[in-house]
Amino acid sequence: MEAVGFADFDPSDVDQALKSFCSVVALTPNDSIMAWGYLDNSPGSPRDFVEVYVHPQGGLPAQRPLLALLLEKVAQRGTHARAAAIPNEAEWIASLEAAGFRFKKQYARMRIDLPVTVTPVDGVTVRPVEQAELPEFHRIIDSAFQDTPDYQPRSYEQFRERFIDDQKVDWDEWLIATVDGQPAGALQSKASDGGWVQNLAVLREHRKRGVGRALLGEAFRIYAAKGYKEAGLGVDLANPTDAIKLYTGVGMTPAYQSNIYEL
Repeated sequence: MEAVGFADFDPSDVDQALKSFCSVVALTPNDSIMAWGYLDNSPGSPRDFVEVYVHPQGGLPAQRPLLALLLEKVAQRGTHARAAAIPNEAEWIASLEAAGFRFKKQYARMRIDLPVTVTPVDGVTVRPVEQAELPEFHRIIDSAFQDTPDYQPRSYEQFRERFIDDQKVDWDEWLIATVDGQPAGALQSKASDGGWVQNLAVLREHRKRGVGRALLGEAFRIYAAKGYKEAGLGVDLANPTDAIKLYTGVGMTPAYQSNIYEL
């Protein structure tokens, strides 16, 4: 919150992080938490994502020790490390660079006020996914992201474990797009108090035909009908499909950008 001005997470994000295989805290002499760090890793990924959060009042001295502890764990695992920083997080960036991290690319956290009207796309039908279609839904996402740098594939079982099993899912917000009756794209929302697009995927053979725009338009309509005041998503600015143009094209703007660093 100190860095971006609002809580860019919800309780489910914290719960997921606390279940990390490596989650540690730094305590003050009176046992108050002054900093928290953890490693995040998708199944089978060669990279561990390093996260360290310090209390804005007095937590900074714990930042580098926690980072060093987490990097020891990364070294033991034989994986590579990445971390993110908002450009105004000068101390965190300095700590990362002192540990050997170097800038790699940027992500943007996009947002849009609701309600908003997105012009319908002729020839594209969008509807909620049916339970029997979930394997196909996963296939669309997995296939569409194959040409995206850093994509870490999940099997259908891993996908279910991460996003469905024991998770709250608003099924009316998981959407399938079809063209001429054939699956063309998918939009996966995250259940929250606002509209959040977890994944948006369009199969290669259906790109540049308005499928992504149609999916976003329907998602925004559903979010607004539920009373959500805004919608958001994250985008890799190095995405070869130039997805940022789709998002700005429907009126989304960046709430902030995040630097990605690699060790």
